[in-house]
Amino acid sequence: MTGSQPTDVAGFSVPGRSRGLLDVFGYRYLLRLLVRKGILTRYHGSVLGWTWSYVKPAAQFIVFYLVFGIFLDLNRGIPGFPVYLFSGIIVINLFNEAFSNATKSIVDNAPLVKKIFLPRELFPVATVIVAFVHFLPQVLILLLVCLWVGWAPTWIGIAGILLGALIVVIISTGLGLLFGAVNVSFRDAQNFVELVLLFATWTSPVLYSWTMVRDTVPAWVLEIYMLNPLTAAVELFHEGFWLPTISEAVERPDSLWLNAFLALGLAIVLLFVGQFAFRRLEGRFAQDL
Repeated sequence: MTGSQPTDVAGFSVPGRSRGLLDVFGYRYLLRLLVRKGILTRYHGSVLGWTWSYVKPAAQFIVFYLVFGIFLDLNRGIPGFPVYLFSGIIVINLFNEAFSNATKSIVDNAPLVKKIFLPRELFPVATVIVAFVHFLPQVLILLLVCLWVGWAPTWIGIAGILLGALIVVIISTGLGLLFGAVNVSFRDAQNFVELVLLFATWTSPVLYSWTMVRDTVPAWVLEIYMLNPLTAAVELFHEGFWLPTISEAVERPDSLWLNAFLALGLAIVLLFVGQFAFRRLEGRFAQDL
């Protein structure tokens, strides 16, 4: 109407605009619902239910221990090999589940993505949290075994465990955002991620000692290997769980904590890269789904 005062729209936001990961904190209630749904539906209709969270890692450990500890005789080369092996396995399991599920999270929630507006980052973040929840029973098993064999923890070892878990959670979220966004348009991303997960198990000191890498590769390759965030996380778990359970003197990586914080920095960079790629591609989500 002519002469009317202009409407003040300062307090309104443009529909469909998201601030990325920052909005995840603003939608905490919805995030809790997604996490609760992921936890409850994981073993829906299963007789054993949450028992599978204990059975699966235990079966995986037994297979690896028989093959690598007994048949390949690594049990003699690494003191306390069962604890060494399992403390590395649970780190890789956390990464594998969080990264894999985050990659598929947008496609798996296509009906919600196409029909309503909400920060799409909620889906990969929720799957990473669900993976972390399922990681806790494995930590409990490892903790009980460590206590049984005489675990004598130190504050620096406990700090290493927490830092290692943080590194894995951050890098899983960053890579999950990146590949989750790419997977909407190119489903080949899921197959590529499966290859990455296969390499993750073998390129970290889970089934062998880091000294085997040091003794067989050039120094510059070893530096790259030790800067791998998963290598740093596994060695931090070894520092916290395995080392306090053995009485023998063992050789530990040089600059372990420096490499760990560098790996944390790399994980944070990947988180920003993943968020940037996600923001650039999310405009096509509804169309491509």
